[in-house]
Amino acid sequence: MAISGSLPTLRSQVIPQPCFDTTFAYLAELSRPGSEAHARLLAVPVGESKRIELGDGIFALEQAYLTKERSEGKWESHLKYIDVQVVIAGEENLEVCEISRLSLSENLTPAKDLLFYKPTDEGSVLRLKAGEAAILFPVDGHMPGIRVDQPVLVRKSVVKVPVFQ
Repeated sequence: MAISGSLPTLRSQVIPQPCFDTTFAYLAELSRPGSEAHARLLAVPVGESKRIELGDGIFALEQAYLTKERSEGKWESHLKYIDVQVVIAGEENLEVCEISRLSLSENLTPAKDLLFYKPTDEGSVLRLKAGEAAILFPVDGHMPGIRVDQPVLVRKSVVKVPVFQ
């Protein structure tokens, strides 16, 4: 099931794997004000996403968006990738629910690694503030980008880590 917390806490919780070494090295740079990665994320226009290749099949989607009403959110999951979602600026609610408790509404695999589910209130809410992250596994349905109080600008990165074979 999903785990969440600060980057150092998450780093201490994951199984040591080269893919996570790559992921956390990138996230350390992204989190450092003044770094090239931090500046790149701050330059992403609102409503857009930029793909950054990290090597060995790992990539990041650097994003900037306004959080939305829960009613506008969609439950999703992935089969081929583990999501490491890190908020660098702003805050959002991220709902999580085991996919066995969700009903599939749309399967976009294999063209995209994306499954959508019908709306439900079955999930748990994680509140992610700047510097906090969640690691979401293929069994974790999730609905990101939900506003806490008012819509706010969130700058985040979603690192896509290939599922271990």
